[in-house]
Amino acid sequence: MGTATMNISAGQVKELREKTGAPMMDCKQALTEAKGNIEDAIVYLRKKGIATAAKKASRVTSEGSVASYIHAGGKIGVLLEVNCESDFVARTEDFQALVHDISMHIAASDPKFIRKEDVTPEAYEREREIYRAQAAATGKPANVVEKIVEGKMSKFYEEVCLLEQPFIKEQTISVGQLIASRVGKLGENISVRRFARFKVGEAGETFAVTRPQAAEEK
Repeated sequence: MGTATMNISAGQVKELREKTGAPMMDCKQALTEAKGNIEDAIVYLRKKGIATAAKKASRVTSEGSVASYIHAGGKIGVLLEVNCESDFVARTEDFQALVHDISMHIAASDPKFIRKEDVTPEAYEREREIYRAQAAATGKPANVVEKIVEGKMSKFYEEVCLLEQPFIKEQTISVGQLIASRVGKLGENISVRRFARFKVGEAGETFAVTRPQAAEEK
């Protein structure tokens, strides 16, 4: 381990910091754990961010920011509220950049819900029935049909839930993982509260909100 530490250069630390936005000491630690491998260090930092986010998930987020984003020459608009724990963090460039990136992602990817837990019981059952009928039509046994349905439901969540979608600017991570990385960096819980998406010519807007009772209803 000591040899790996000695071989880590300031240039490597700077490169990892530029790629992840993580604090310098965290970058040094990640590179040490990864024996100088940048890609492995990025994975280490992501895992650390997700772990930190899980620890902070129950903390109250009563501050934050409301932002708007206009896309495609005024054809698509997004209004988004993202919450954090303090006004200090809400005003930082890192937090504001995160809010902007999420707004842009919503404009491009058109999610219908924020979390898996926010999917309404009606939408959940409708999709399951569609997938079950499709799988049953193949003539496969019931236990195989149920496995197919579960696989398709995972894909459904990835398509319609904001936190499950691959982040538009970096497809190797989800929006939820993006947020977790910022929780690790900023040291506060961060949550998407609600958003609305409008598109010219569409009959209605998409409006999504985190529902406190969603988990109990499923």
